[in-house]
Amino acid sequence: MDTRVLKDSIPPHSDEAEQATLGALLLDWEKRSDVFTLLRPERFYSLQNQLVFKAMRSLDEQTIKGDTLTLINELTKTGDLEKAGGVAYIASLTNTVPTSANILYYAQIVFDRSVRRELIKVSQEIKAASYDEARDSRAILEEAEQKVFNLTDRTDTAEIYNMHDVIIKAVQNIDERYQSKNAYTGIPSGFVKLDQMTSGFQKSELIVIGARPSMGKTALALSMMEFLVVNRQVPCGFFSLEMSYESIGQRLLSQVSGIPGYKLRSGLLRLDEMQQLQNAAGRCYKAPLFIVDTPNMQLLDIRAMARRMVHNQQVKIIFIDYIGLITTEMPDAKVFERVAEITKALKALARELEIPIVALSQVSRDAEGKEPNLAQLRGSGSVEQDADVVIFIHRDRSSQTDEEQPIQEVRLIIAKHRNGATGDVKLSFVKACTRFENLESDAD
Repeated sequence: MDTRVLKDSIPPHSDEAEQATLGALLLDWEKRSDVFTLLRPERFYSLQNQLVFKAMRSLDEQTIKGDTLTLINELTKTGDLEKAGGVAYIASLTNTVPTSANILYYAQIVFDRSVRRELIKVSQEIKAASYDEARDSRAILEEAEQKVFNLTDRTDTAEIYNMHDVIIKAVQNIDERYQSKNAYTGIPSGFVKLDQMTSGFQKSELIVIGARPSMGKTALALSMMEFLVVNRQVPCGFFSLEMSYESIGQRLLSQVSGIPGYKLRSGLLRLDEMQQLQNAAGRCYKAPLFIVDTPNMQLLDIRAMARRMVHNQQVKIIFIDYIGLITTEMPDAKVFERVAEITKALKALARELEIPIVALSQVSRDAEGKEPNLAQLRGSGSVEQDADVVIFIHRDRSSQTDEEQPIQEVRLIIAKHRNGATGDVKLSFVKACTRFENLESDAD
């Protein structure tokens, strides 16, 4: 017989390790917690071993000590005794292992074989989907990535920490912040008052920044990214569904150099401004900013590329400009349904990747000239439900020119903050460079 065919036809498993794990538990019931943390009944290949392990967990829940007699009694109560191999099989389990000393080693073998079976199952599903020519290849690829990530999550085992470990870790974290003089637990935005209220953007958070068109959503995101990638060298990802990467680069150079954007567009620069531009370009050249500028990008592509950014470029935060331009697999659905799908997916992605995601969003026309609120967000119900932080930009649309009012005071309204306070933050907006800055009183 061809051994390759045999390997392909029989899923990976170890009857010996499964029986040794069960037998060792019956010999030393005190070690059940470690095994129960690592294994679940479905991780056993043999149905009878699944039933035996399930009965053991049931005994533990009833605070009954597991041994041959109590196990047989439990299986009899549930009607599973014969399916589990009968009295003879249960009685033989303790004879399969001489000692319980290696119980975790046996359990780890059971766990490893289970992971291999799941990998085979996922690969077969991917293979079957790949033969379906009616499906879009990008959708299949995104689904494949998601299944692999889900498998990784399922193979991560939970840990229980006692208070001794908790206090030591907490003191270490506080000491690290003390030594680094960093008051924030998350990714800082660069705006002092905002960071004081949020302690930075936290892992797994979805942050939504809302405003009417031309109020500075992109400028605020770019100002945050400039602080992170230029000043702090924190890798950032930016999905720009509206602006080209050339335009983003030009706006960043304007922000860093302080040269008005219209001068960069015209190229009419003085000699000293050319020197400023070269210095700014030098600072930006190696900044870890990774840009995708595909218009009307599909949600599944954003998810797939975000995973690659985190894996390949070690990106710590992602910005998306903006929610309304993301396309979904429900093109005919109503606006609020599409927004609901998008915000739910972005929140799930933030949790999966364990990074903050900052998504820009437009607010309805009702907010024109008024202070915006949560009800004016497009798809407000889903955004309010899924977002951890919602920030609005509010400023007067002044008729004054840049020369008459080069710097304007702007309010950031923190309308929702799941884990902290809400309130206002005042910033300065430099019109010529489309740049947000701390107020002079906050700059230090």
